[in-house]
Amino acid sequence: MIKVRRALISVWEKRGIADFARELQKLNIEIVSTGKTALLLRRHKIKVKEVSSITAFPEILSGRVKTLHPKVFGGILANKKHPLHLEEISTLGIQPIDMVVVNLYPFTQKMKENLAWTQMLEYIDIGGPSMLRAAAKNFRNVASVSSPSQYKLVLSELKKNRGAISEDVLQKLAESSFYLTKEYDNAIYNYFKGRDTISWNMVEKSSLRYGENPHQKSSLYKKIRSKDLPIKQYQGKTLSYNNYLDINTAMMQVKEFKEPAATVIKHVSICGTAIDKKLASAYKKAYKTDTLSSFGAIVGLNRKVDKDTAHQILRSGFKECIIAPSYSKESLKIFSAKKNMRVLETNFSKDSDYSDIKGTHFGYLVQRRDKLTLDKTKLQVITKKKPTKRQLNDLFFAWKVVKYVKSNAVVVAKNNSVLGLGGGQPSRVGAVKIALDQAKKSTKLAVLASDAFFPHPDSIKLAHRRGIKAIIQPGGSIKDKEVIEACDRYKIAMVFTGIRHFCH
Repeated sequence: MIKVRRALISVWEKRGIADFARELQKLNIEIVSTGKTALLLRRHKIKVKEVSSITAFPEILSGRVKTLHPKVFGGILANKKHPLHLEEISTLGIQPIDMVVVNLYPFTQKMKENLAWTQMLEYIDIGGPSMLRAAAKNFRNVASVSSPSQYKLVLSELKKNRGAISEDVLQKLAESSFYLTKEYDNAIYNYFKGRDTISWNMVEKSSLRYGENPHQKSSLYKKIRSKDLPIKQYQGKTLSYNNYLDINTAMMQVKEFKEPAATVIKHVSICGTAIDKKLASAYKKAYKTDTLSSFGAIVGLNRKVDKDTAHQILRSGFKECIIAPSYSKESLKIFSAKKNMRVLETNFSKDSDYSDIKGTHFGYLVQRRDKLTLDKTKLQVITKKKPTKRQLNDLFFAWKVVKYVKSNAVVVAKNNSVLGLGGGQPSRVGAVKIALDQAKKSTKLAVLASDAFFPHPDSIKLAHRRGIKAIIQPGGSIKDKEVIEACDRYKIAMVFTGIRHFCH
């Protein structure tokens, strides 16, 4: 814990600084400041000592040099618990500085304005990062306040501790300062380099038992400054690497729907998905798509889980995990009969800002997540036969499911429920055949969704034989004309989305 007697304030972002400084003054903390910051504080009737009066040296080079002086950095870096340091600064007439309040020139914001090189160079802060790093290095003796968002915390500490700040808070402030200066330097480096570089600013959140296989080590990491999506676990074993992959797919799938929705996931593949007026009915339909594969699967639900849904899940055999936005007390009691089953809750209304990252022998592949949704007004009906209202509903439903099936991906659906899936196939016609075969005899009057265009009309012929009456696909093949002609011949309605949803 350190007693704050003197604070150096030099900020670009002036928001909240006058109120903050006024509270410091009430606590009898002397304020030292520079240039425009000092002028602003004086206008608010706050007593300020100019840095130049301490250094006995004026600001020079149009303000490029203000604080770069031994009397400033000696005051920041002095270890107050080191007798020789105290003796030395006393001999040199250097007064200790207990708090540094600095935010930096807005280099990253100015990058968006396409300024000339000569202008951008003036927004590279030198004194600010130097002071923050010095204060952060000496965090047991100096508080480094790097953002207006920290003012409330700092004032709370000072008032609670009679003008002092605890070491825990000092360390957190130091961590923030080092993170800020690191990111600031990264932005400058990117600007000079002319291309973006990725810094892996992640912290280990939890160590997992193993990765995809027992011989692979794994951990869950999160971005240091990202908005986390916390998981509340009511019961069951700790989550594994594979569990996280599956629950992510389950959550993303059911979030696509406004209606009560359920999905069953196994090895990051959909076993079944359905929507209905009631959650229990949606789950029952999703489970029936592939009852065999759903053993040991993950269940995703987009509504509060009620007792009827909980009963349906338990009656459907062993399940590894359930993930939903919330649970009734009755449902939790029902699930408690299966101690090893993981029951998980997370906030479905929030979204993460993570990119998809895959490691290869050649480097990392990074892409933005596929968040594009279908604009119904831009849907193209390109066949003579028009889809009915019921068929359109099933087509939209199937399109939201095919997005999460491995490519080549085909989904057969009817009555807002998946009947069959063909995923991860090297040929599209092969995926169509698998999806139709899984649907068995239920394909009459059903619809079919394809994540990418049909390269040949052979899939249309196969779909016709099994009673498919409407198809949704992106379009864009050089064989589109032949595919459309085949649909017209078989009296199948087809719509183009103009969107591809490959998922490898």
